[in-house]
Amino acid sequence: MSVDLEHYLIVSGLLFSIGLYVTLAKQSFIGVLIGIEMMFNAVNLSFISFARFVESGDPISGHVFVVFTITVSAAEAATALALAVLLYRVKGTVEVERMDLLKW
Repeated sequence: MSVDLEHYLIVSGLLFSIGLYVTLAKQSFIGVLIGIEMMFNAVNLSFISFARFVESGDPISGHVFVVFTITVSAAEAATALALAVLLYRVKGTVEVERMDLLKW
């Protein structure tokens, strides 16, 4: 039995679904961040899978998308963790329901 594109896309879909569930179900800001990172990794897996299995004129394009996505993910994680630290300093907790700092 060989591992085909469909297998990678099923794993990617499952990983994205788990990340979406974690993002929507968690009460903690850190848990939401972990769910978002899981979704980014699912997208990266699908990009690499398509770059590997689909014949196109430019074989490196999928890898370029993955590097770009990892860069965006790192910037998002750094910004979100800085917000989590600020939220903890101001509110004393990192629960999502307590984030009402921008309300009038």
